[in-house]
Amino acid sequence: MDDFLKIDKQLCFAIYKTAGEFNKLYTSILQPFGLTYPQYLVLLALWEKDHVTMKALGEKINLGTGTLTPMIARMEKNGWVQKQRSTEDERKVYISLQQKGVDEKEHITQKVSEAIRTCNIKQEEYERLMQQLATLQAKLTKL
Repeated sequence: MDDFLKIDKQLCFAIYKTAGEFNKLYTSILQPFGLTYPQYLVLLALWEKDHVTMKALGEKINLGTGTLTPMIARMEKNGWVQKQRSTEDERKVYISLQQKGVDEKEHITQKVSEAIRTCNIKQEEYERLMQQLATLQAKLTKL
């Protein structure tokens, strides 16, 4: 068998396994807040820029409206965000943070930072990994 064909030599499998470990890590951090990882991504995007259209939010976090709409409905029900239809253009729906989403930012980000520190990833290593992943993503996007 070609060594390249072994599963432990596949980059896609290494990324898949690593993503699974990240999912476990973030699940343990976010569960006490009643959040899922995709909901955390919504909060991150809104902490960066609040009051955005559903379309812009979906583009920012790479989720389609079919996935995003029910997630936003759950987050609205749980007091994290609110939806508001535009008065100028009824087709546009704006998503904004509710007070809970603002108030819990520091607590959530502190827990995430603590967890990342326990992984012993140094700042320069973190930045290098981010650059390598951005390069890989750009190459795959060109396919």
